[in-house]
Amino acid sequence: MSETVRVLIADDHETVRSGVAAIIATDPQIEVVGQAENGFDAVTECVRLQPDVALVDIRMPGTDGVWATERITNETATRVIILTTYDSDDLVARALAAGAHGYLLKSASGTELIHAVHHVAAHRHVLDPAIAGTVIAGLNARQQDTYMTGLPFDAAHFTTRECDVLDLLADGLTNQAIGEQLNISVTTVKTHVGALYSKTGAESRVQLGQFGLQARQRRRAI
Repeated sequence: MSETVRVLIADDHETVRSGVAAIIATDPQIEVVGQAENGFDAVTECVRLQPDVALVDIRMPGTDGVWATERITNETATRVIILTTYDSDDLVARALAAGAHGYLLKSASGTELIHAVHHVAAHRHVLDPAIAGTVIAGLNARQQDTYMTGLPFDAAHFTTRECDVLDLLADGLTNQAIGEQLNISVTTVKTHVGALYSKTGAESRVQLGQFGLQARQRRRAI
C-alpha cells in the first residue's frame, strides 16, 4: 500500500458521494481516485483503479453493496468499508460474510470516517460502535453453540490443501491473499473454498472461518 490511501466511493446518490469525498479529502494522506453509482461499476472501477479502500453503500439499484463487496474482495486487493444508513443484524452479517473489512453508519463523524479509512487500509477491521455490541454478542453465541455441539463435519475428509485454505480462512484472508500465501491461483482457491462449503455445510465465509478456528483448536488439543 502506498503512503497515500487511495479511495473509491460507491453510492447511488451523487450528493452523498460528493459529501463523503469532501470529508475524507480534508486528510492530505487520503486521495479519492474514483466514484461509482452501483455495485457493478464499483467492481469495475476497483479492478481498473486498484484503490486501497472502497467505501460502498449496501443498498444500490441493480447490483448492491453485498454483491459488490464479495467480488471486490475476491478479485482485487481493495479492502471494503460498508458505509450505509442500515444497521439491521441481517445486513451486517451478510456484509461481513461477503468479506467487508468495516461497517460504518452514515451518521459517523468525519473524523470517525477518516480514522476508519486509515485503519482498514492498515489491514485492521472497523465496526461502528452502534452495531459492534450486537455483532460481538451474536458471534459469541454462535461460537458457544459450536463448542457445545462440536464440529458439524469430519475434517478427516478434507484434502491437505483444503485444510490449508480453511486455516487461512480462519485468519480472515481473502481469496487473493490465500492464493499468494499458498502460491496457487485465485481460481484454484475458489475451487477449494467451494469444496469446503460443500463438505462443511457452511452458509457464509464467516461461518467457514469459525469452523476453521474450531478445527485448529481441535488439532492443538490432540
